[in-house]
Amino acid sequence: MNWIANVVRPKIRSFLRREVPENLWVKCPETGQMVFYKDLEANQFVIPGSNYHMRMSAALRLKSLFDGGAFEDIALPEVPLDPLKFRDERRYTDRLKDARAKTGLADAVKLGYGKLEGLPVVAAVQDFDFMGGSLGMAAGEAILKGFETAVERGTPFILFVSSGGARMQEGILSLMQMPRTTIGVQMLRDAGKPYIVVLTNPTTGGVTASYAMLGDLHIAEPGALIGFAGPRVIEQTIREKLPEGFQRAEYLRAHGMVDMVVHRHDLRAVLARVCRLLTKAPPSSAERPASAAGGPAAENAALSAAG
Repeated sequence: MNWIANVVRPKIRSFLRREVPENLWVKCPETGQMVFYKDLEANQFVIPGSNYHMRMSAALRLKSLFDGGAFEDIALPEVPLDPLKFRDERRYTDRLKDARAKTGLADAVKLGYGKLEGLPVVAAVQDFDFMGGSLGMAAGEAILKGFETAVERGTPFILFVSSGGARMQEGILSLMQMPRTTIGVQMLRDAGKPYIVVLTNPTTGGVTASYAMLGDLHIAEPGALIGFAGPRVIEQTIREKLPEGFQRAEYLRAHGMVDMVVHRHDLRAVLARVCRLLTKAPPSSAERPASAAGGPAAENAALSAAG
């Protein structure tokens, strides 16, 4: 036995080894570019080279939206944890525990109330990291709570959508959230307050078939996948090759399904301007025109259509 090679050298290595966090570097899904996590976070999770919009957590979304990152965390209604006692490969309750530990959220939707360039706003964010942002009873109740809070406080309601659709572990109870959230949309409409939807990557399934496409204005982030069934499923069903960029934000805007495609860096300014126009509030001193796909003319046309 070589004592120096087998004992001394490993001990020296253990002293010199530094623990490296797993998320220190992030790889761009499109180009493979490696980006330092802190730089990516400072750039609002947009890859500098490719301009690819990475997913953001619900808490970071709300902080980036509200003035000074300050907002009131709106408490969510409690719902039965596992109404169907569902189990596939694992218990549904175990999956919920893992998702809560991973995201720090009670469920897929987080609500906040704060100021957007001085204008009071209620906002909700679906977090895709919580079981794919799926719509279950808790998420449905949270979105309804968001509509009700916006009506009570007389503010616009902004919803950032990111979801794979209805939550299969809750069966018909999940699908019931589609008409229930539609009622919430109508409540806000009757109150005369704007409902603005920001479609992020991905937005699919029953969410797209309900509240995600019922807004007064639909804004999408660049490159976001938006649709009911995925492109691969559609191709297999119709047995035809789909157009390039099918179901992406830019394609949908060109075909009239989305009003605007706005870069994440410009999103806050655009949302502030939209909220002020739709509520007829006076413009803030800090408000400046922001770039959107199609330019100011396209933005004004979209707002006229929404009105």
